[in-house]
Amino acid sequence: MAFLSDETVLAVKRAVEIHDVVSGYFPLTITVIRWFERKRARALSTMQLGFAAGGLAVPLVAWSLQAFGWRETAFVSGILVIVLGLPLASVLRTRPEDCGETVDGERAPSREPGKAAGALSETRDHTAREALRTPAFWFVSVGHGFALLLIGAVNVHAITHMKEGLNYPIGTASLVFSVITLAQFSGVVVTAIIGDRFEKRVIAAACMVLHLTGLLLLTYAVSFAMVIGFALVHGLAWGIRGPLMGAIRADYFGRGSIGVIMGFSSMVALVGQVSGPLIAGILADATGNYRAGFSVVALFAGLGGLSFFFARPPRALGRAEKHR
Repeated sequence: MAFLSDETVLAVKRAVEIHDVVSGYFPLTITVIRWFERKRARALSTMQLGFAAGGLAVPLVAWSLQAFGWRETAFVSGILVIVLGLPLASVLRTRPEDCGETVDGERAPSREPGKAAGALSETRDHTAREALRTPAFWFVSVGHGFALLLIGAVNVHAITHMKEGLNYPIGTASLVFSVITLAQFSGVVVTAIIGDRFEKRVIAAACMVLHLTGLLLLTYAVSFAMVIGFALVHGLAWGIRGPLMGAIRADYFGRGSIGVIMGFSSMVALVGQVSGPLIAGILADATGNYRAGFSVVALFAGLGGLSFFFARPPRALGRAEKHR
């Protein structure tokens, strides 16, 4: 059996995360949002449990890369996608209305004469243009961007900081990321329990405080206990906050244009995802360590918490209100 290096496992994990975002997470999130309303956070959390469980295959993929090579591993992966993925994808329906179902599986109330078919409330969904004009859209997008800024910096530079700044071996650093994954899984379970019971923007703001605390523990760690504390706090915050990002947007802007709205919001958040590794890396090159860079990233996490806190629900749109 070929030796399975920790660097290989981490590289595969990052590749899987990118694949999830590009080809799985976004369309599945939109589908779940359109099927659920009352228990939307629980439904999104349950979906993300599947992504977390899929991460258990990372060591197997890494071993296959070492033992058989990337071509053979990619070929078998493609076969599995065709044999398992396509049949599972074929049962999905974008909207419950497409197959005679209703949101949350509930019976639609009887309509008064003159009301349009399928009208379930006196308010209507925001269009993308209307959503872009609300402060809530920008507060949520900026908050999400600052969250990804921190996560991007951690994913790219935490291993190097632990090796060079804290003098831990690569095996110990990879163990820390395993703890993050387990804590993230636990956080997703927590969101399934509390996500629909409490105000989502407040939960997201609290998670940003946890992100900030965790990163400072890693940055100024003087013991391995502080590093493990970082992994637990950071992973838990990540797992709790993640499912709320789609849920809060759907709660605020409705289901009708949620795909376009999330697309525009993701463009804003992407700036943070790209900036985090750059900020931490540039400051590390300038100062010789990651303390300044991680401290600045932690400050941005605090600003992200404020953004979520001020992201109050936008004004509801009446059905008689004209599109601007």
